[in-house]
This record gives sequence, structure tokens and C-alpha cells, in this order.
Amino acid sequence: MSRALLCTWALGLLALLTACAGTPPPDWQMNAHASLQRAIDAQLAGNARVAEAEMRVVRTEIARTGRPDLLARAELTRCAAEAAALNFGPCAAFEPLRADAAAPEVAYAAYLAGATDAAQRALLPAAQQALAGASTVDAARLNAVPDPLARLLGAAVALREQRLAPEAIHTAIDTASAQGWRRPLLAWLQLAQQRAQQGGDAASAARLQRRIALVLADPAAR
Repeated sequence: MSRALLCTWALGLLALLTACAGTPPPDWQMNAHASLQRAIDAQLAGNARVAEAEMRVVRTEIARTGRPDLLARAELTRCAAEAAALNFGPCAAFEPLRADAAAPEVAYAAYLAGATDAAQRALLPAAQQALAGASTVDAARLNAVPDPLARLLGAAVALREQRLAPEAIHTAIDTASAQGWRRPLLAWLQLAQQRAQQGGDAASAARLQRRIALVLADPAAR
């Protein structure tokens, strides 16, 4: 999912109900949606301070509804952006909300953790379903996913599960580069450089180091 689609997934059910009712969305929903988009933007740019500030707004706005299931989706959205940047730590903010989360949210949390079963994969968003069940995720399969963040997240989860074909690392790099997503780009470049060094490809490792240096020259990526 793109950051916009990811945020829509996070608040999607209530947005759908509002649209069907023919009424404008309530203030809390507009505020939460906008702040969640800005949080994901900042996170992908490597600006953790801004991302956390925007997430505080998201949590405050959703708290007005008394809906822990919506907050669970918002927290999973942020964890998805972390996973796309190869940060595979636990989605700690989701755990206190797990008891009130619906099956799709629990399935999504399992997907981010690399631990889905067949039943859970069926509950994932379509973009994730396309990659989650594949025994090998190669470049062609990744490129068939039109949304860049879904593509990058799918590559990251496949990497974690040791299902990512080696050449698909460069697909992930190209995806992050085209979007200007500094933080995941740096993570994927460093992974590719490590693989090149392990394979004794000094020329590729040096070329990747030059790209890494260029990304690091931007303070927002540090």
C-alpha cells in the first residue's frame, strides 16, 4: 500500500461508513488521517522526531472515539513503514491493543512478524496477499505489485522469511529510490553492499558505498 492507501486502511471502515451515509467525515477522522500520513512521510524520510509528534496527534484523535481497534490499525501502519525499512523489531505499540483488535489486524500483525498461516493470509489486504503466499518473491513478482510501499513491504517480509530472491533486493532499492524514501533506501543499499562484499564483488560494493554516502549527506536520512 502507498502511504495514502496505508492510512486509508488504518481508518478505512469508518471512512466507508461515513461515505455511505453521505455526510462529511468528522473532524477527528480528518485530523487522524492527515497526521498519520504525515507520520509515515516523516518516518520514510528518516525524521523520527516529526513522525512521533504526528503519531501523538493520531493517538489523541482516535482516543476521542474510544475505538482501540482503530488505534490498533494506526499503530500497525507505522510498524509497516518500519518493516519496509528493514527494522524488524516487534510492533510494541500494537500489543496492548491486541485483545480488542479484529482478526484482520491480528493477521496483519502476524504478517509483519513473518508468522502468518494460510487463514491469516486470506485476511490481509490484496497487495499483501499477492506476496505472502509465494514460496519465492522475485523481481518480476515484486514489480507486479503496483503500489510502491506494498512492494517494498512485501520485499522486506519476504527477506525476513528468507523467501526473497537475491536480484529482488535491487527492485526494493529502485522502489525506495524512485519515491525518495531515504530511510528504507539506506537500509536496502546497506544490505546490497553487505551481499556484494560477501560475494567478493568489490566494484559493486564501492558503487553502493557511493550511493550510501549520497543518502547520508542529507541530514534527514541520519
